[in-house]
Amino acid sequence: MLGWLILCRDRPNLMNDTFSDVLTALGTSSVRGTSLEAGGAWALSFDGRERLKFVAVVKGQCWLVLSDRPPEALNEGDVILLSDTSYTVTSDPGLDASDGMELYAFPGHNTVRIGKQCDTVMIGGGSGFAAGCGSFVLDALPKFLKIQPRSPSARSIASTLAALKDEADAERLGGSLVAARLADILVVEAIRAYVATHPEDKLGWISALADPRLAKVIRLMHEDVARRWTIEALAREVGMSRSALTLRFSRRVGRPPLDYLTRWRMILAQRELARGRGVPEVAELVGYASQSAFAQAFKRTMGRTPRGQ
Repeated sequence: MLGWLILCRDRPNLMNDTFSDVLTALGTSSVRGTSLEAGGAWALSFDGRERLKFVAVVKGQCWLVLSDRPPEALNEGDVILLSDTSYTVTSDPGLDASDGMELYAFPGHNTVRIGKQCDTVMIGGGSGFAAGCGSFVLDALPKFLKIQPRSPSARSIASTLAALKDEADAERLGGSLVAARLADILVVEAIRAYVATHPEDKLGWISALADPRLAKVIRLMHEDVARRWTIEALAREVGMSRSALTLRFSRRVGRPPLDYLTRWRMILAQRELARGRGVPEVAELVGYASQSAFAQAFKRTMGRTPRGQ
């Protein structure tokens, strides 16, 4: 898998393995590639969903309107990331928006044209996740991120979106597999772009990987997920006291280490259940000797009871 060179030039294996584990387990899938060609006065609104949405402006300019911030001007070459939030794209922030979702509602209707002339062209697409898994990434990323136009991530995302749009239009053999791999690339580039903004003061496991001790704690839990980890054991591995580790981890990740471990176990459990493994086997795989304890943890974390296929 692709590495986190921005974060960790001197310790690439630590970052690569952890992130590869996460990306594999989340069941990344492609959100259909689309485009908008618009002229004149126009405004389209889109609802928020549990996915990462990417938009690249390939011609002209427009405005992005979010509920909690001033309108954002978008110009040719700009690439943005939207995470589980509703938004409006428009030629004028003062216009009333119509429902953009309806225009793309029919399968195969991937390009929308508004107006007689084409002043603005945008391409969009994104990455979804297996049911119940999206929040693991979405909670650690901002609702909105404008990526530097000349950055490697912006160029990669724009070209990936174009490829995703081509796959959606062409319906070629193996298109769904190609689209899934393109979705993986989009997630990697989104996190690279986010890390490049130096989010040391941000909350979430992604920013915590910039801290060598916390990164090691996360890696240890990922590498031996079924082990009966204790705060004492984790603290000993990284040369910290229990209280110092708990405080530092909670401040950076947003939850204590063992709460993080439980959530990660349930992500893995959901993946294995979807693959057809039974509840008893999955419970043991993720470190639970008791099926009832596993079922309670799964329901508390995922909002439903576990069911084997």
